[in-house]
Amino acid sequence: MEQLYKKALNLSLFTIAYNIIEGIVSVVAGALAGSVALVGFGLDSFVESLSGFIMIWRFKKHGKVSEQEEEVIENKALRYVGYTFIILSFYIAYESMSKLYYKEIPNPSFIGIIIAVASIVVMPVLYYKKIKTAKAINSKSLSSDAKETLACTFLSLALLIGLGLNYLKGWWQADPVVGLVVAIYLLKEGIEILSGDDED
Repeated sequence: MEQLYKKALNLSLFTIAYNIIEGIVSVVAGALAGSVALVGFGLDSFVESLSGFIMIWRFKKHGKVSEQEEEVIENKALRYVGYTFIILSFYIAYESMSKLYYKEIPNPSFIGIIIAVASIVVMPVLYYKKIKTAKAINSKSLSSDAKETLACTFLSLALLIGLGLNYLKGWWQADPVVGLVVAIYLLKEGIEILSGDDED
């Protein structure tokens, strides 16, 4: 069991490292390309790293406190993960609506496409490892964090579709429209977690 908690901690450390690197590269590439979508994606990565820090805080406490105290920490961690979902949803919705209203068209970015593809490959694997570990240790907070990792896959796909359709077809509206779909998904998950309806 201790090995599983160590694995959960290592998955959280990897999540933070990956998201910080992804965030820095995305913001720099987005600034160079004048792409609001790519800059927004990078900032989103920084927000997602908060969930990883919350998980580290939660799993560092394991074995150092009583089961009752650990349950309190688990519930706090779960609530904080729910808040990060909602923060992400409002941020993505705002960026998407702004882009539609002001017709902010991102320039094609080869680096942006590479970042999106990398996340589409890495995030589902990370999600699978997190959800498997969460079930093994019966951790709702890690399960919710895993869902946020899965949501990042959808966001990466939205970025790829948006940049791809803009580059190939000139359909710049694709990115903010898919972004709104992702925002609705995140808001739904966040509300379910905070209301205690999340059963996974």
